[in-house]
Formats: sequence, C-alpha cells, structure tokens
Amino acid sequence: MLNTLIARTLPMVPKSVVHFAAKKYVAGDTLEDAVRLVRSLNEKLITGTMDFLGEFVTDRKQAEFAAHMGHEILEAIHAHKLRSGLSVKLTCLGLDIDDEFCYENLRSLVFKAKELDLFVRVDMENSPYTTRTLALYRRILEEGFDNTGVVLQAYMRRSEQDIKSLAGLKAPVRLCKGIYREDPAIAFKDREEIRENYKRLLTLLFENGMHAAIATHDDPLLDFAREYIAKNSISKDRYEFQMLLGVRENKRDELVREGHKLRTYVPFGSDWYGYSIRRLKENPEVAGHIMKAFLKGE
Repeated sequence: MLNTLIARTLPMVPKSVVHFAAKKYVAGDTLEDAVRLVRSLNEKLITGTMDFLGEFVTDRKQAEFAAHMGHEILEAIHAHKLRSGLSVKLTCLGLDIDDEFCYENLRSLVFKAKELDLFVRVDMENSPYTTRTLALYRRILEEGFDNTGVVLQAYMRRSEQDIKSLAGLKAPVRLCKGIYREDPAIAFKDREEIRENYKRLLTLLFENGMHAAIATHDDPLLDFAREYIAKNSISKDRYEFQMLLGVRENKRDELVREGHKLRTYVPFGSDWYGYSIRRLKENPEVAGHIMKAFLKGE
C-alpha cells in the first residue's frame, strides 16, 4: 500500500528527485553517453542493447526522428566496434499513427542492421499492442530477415500459444515477466503463478530449438534456468541472460564469471523522466526501494 502511494505521488515529486533515482538506470541524455556506457560494459565482457527512449508517439515527425535515432545508434555501434544491438518499441516508431508507417520505419532499421551485421530486438508493450506487434514482427521474418527477435511476457496467458506460433519460424525470443498492469482475465497476477509460467515458457523455447534471452533478476528463475541449461547441455549459442542497467549488478557479474553470455539494456534520451515515471508507477515495489535509497542518500 505504501509503495503504491509513493508510485502514485511521483509525478508531484521534483524532477531532481526522480533524476536522482533514474540516473542509475538510464545511460544519459545523448547517444555519446550510451556509447561510453556500452564500451564500459564491453570491457566487463557484457553485451549491450541500446534503446532511444520514447513510447506512445502520436506525432509523425517524432516517430521519424526516433527511426533516425535508431539508424544513428546502429552506425555508432558499428563505428565504435561495440558489442551491442538495438532495441525498439513500435509505439515509438509510430504504431499509434499507422501500422504501415510503423512497419516501414521498423524495416528500414532491420535492413540497416543487416548490412552492418547487427541485431534488432522488437520490444513488447502492453496488451493493446501485442497482436499488432507480433504481426509486424512476422512480416519482417517472412521477408527473410534473421537478425531480429521479439519479446514475450510470462504473465500474459497467451504467451504459450504465441511461442508455439513462432516456433516454426525459429524466432529468437526475449522472455521477461512483464511490467504493465493488465486485467486478470488475460494476465497472471500471483507471483508464483508468473514464475511457474515463466519456467514453462522457457522450457518450451528450448524444446522448440529457439534462442532464449532469459530476461529476469529473480533468483528462483535464474537458478531454474542455470540448472536446466546444465542438465540439458544447452549450448551457449542458444541462450543469453539479460538484465536492466543498474539492477542487481553483483548477480550480473556472477553470471558473467560463470561463463554465461549476458546482455544489459541501455536506455538513453531526454525522455528519461517519462520513462522513469511510467516504470515506477507500473512497479510500486521499485518506487518504494528508490525512495528509500533517496532518503538514505545512496
């Protein structure tokens, strides 16, 4: 209850306070900030995936600028010889404007990435966009692009069927728990239910020969994944672990020491405030932890 109250009142908190909390989880305002951070991660044997912040864009020029920034990111990764990919949200590329317009923006990025031998991950957003996101992603695959993957959320009841529908295409899937607030009719709500579904879905990915990006900070799920990988002799080219920037860095480093591939999500851009507020409101527990850290001066 207290965490929820904190999350709801965050928009009334001074921006400087939110920035105090957010700076650990966002690379900075500029592409140069993100390049520096990814380079430092690479030095620690960690791969990056860079994301220019923005969601729910309804202005065509803003969506075109986001696509332009995607191209800039790809060029920077190539020029600086970084070990990184690009993550994109389709509402940032104009999904709320027009599906075909969004698709052309997405395709241009995937095409450019293919030229540079780079990878583009299509992020998943909340449920009104799930079917449309998967439809545009399938179009990309059907055009023959093999340098792109998608995200599925373990709390969504439909995700098992979505994996099965993508299995024949051998689509690389990033599996996360899910952070958006959804109706119980379409999403699991109980923590243990979500964990058990995550395990089922991860097993399904491996059983279908699909590449699995294991995106979680949850110890029971990390333990399950490592045990499954070891027991079934899953080769390192079939999976990687993924974590958010600034979250559980000790666990991140532990996974790297064990020899696992690990990728960190590196968001940047002037929309850090909107991004932070949305994420914190969607996850009241995190809002509570951040406010405690602020009060302690950490």
